[in-house]
Amino acid sequence: MASYLQERKTVTGNTLAALYKKQEKITMLTCYDASFASLMDLCGVEILLIGDSLGMVCQGKDSTLPVSIEEVAYHTECVANGNKTAMIVADMPFGTYPTPEAAYENAAELIKAGAHMVKIEGGRWLEDTIRFLTERAIPVCGHLGLTPQSVHQFGGYRVQGKTEEDAERIIEDAKILQDAGASIFVLEAIPSQLGKRVTEAISVPTIGIGAGPDCSGQVLVMHDMLNVYPGKKARFVRNFMEGQTTIEGAIKAYVAAVKDGTFPAEEHCF
Repeated sequence: MASYLQERKTVTGNTLAALYKKQEKITMLTCYDASFASLMDLCGVEILLIGDSLGMVCQGKDSTLPVSIEEVAYHTECVANGNKTAMIVADMPFGTYPTPEAAYENAAELIKAGAHMVKIEGGRWLEDTIRFLTERAIPVCGHLGLTPQSVHQFGGYRVQGKTEEDAERIIEDAKILQDAGASIFVLEAIPSQLGKRVTEAISVPTIGIGAGPDCSGQVLVMHDMLNVYPGKKARFVRNFMEGQTTIEGAIKAYVAAVKDGTFPAEEHCF
């Protein structure tokens, strides 16, 4: 049996640091309820992310922007009720971290609901906020590249970091936010080479979604990897239900593919 499917201890920041040190890929999936939390935990997923993607895949909205802190807290509590050992990371929704003080008040609600860490989208402008949170015992996951809460500013869901100037800015943002206390990063929809450069430039794990195979781990939206969400799929999505007869089989296939480096393949990269 693969080591990640054997009886495991609670996944903590130290666990992730150990995986990062020995260069074992880290697995993350979005999760929104107790039943899937229990199943993903059983299948060896290290991190369960309560993404504000719930606005689209659970609520049927056309973006993540309308999601509220109360809604994320509700889904976080559901996930926490079903989880035993995985780390739980909860998204900070749009408009909930305009100042460090506001960020702390909202992040505290997610921690009380059962999150072990919060995720915040944005670059160096979040330096003071991340420092404020981590100094007050709230671990932070950064999110760079395509940040869906900035969809209107970006003019759509577009690959980021394609020019050298933009690439250098993202690398510098990662360094600044790491120094401020961010302990892990999600890198979304950036060229594979930039994913590699960011990963090499910092000393904490990177979790890629359309950021290439050289990140420290990978994440997908659960509804995408199970081929449930309707409509056109992003390039970085792979249907893990293909060839499987159960959802459990699909999740185990995802974990195995991330761990052995067969996902993402070249066709999933920019």
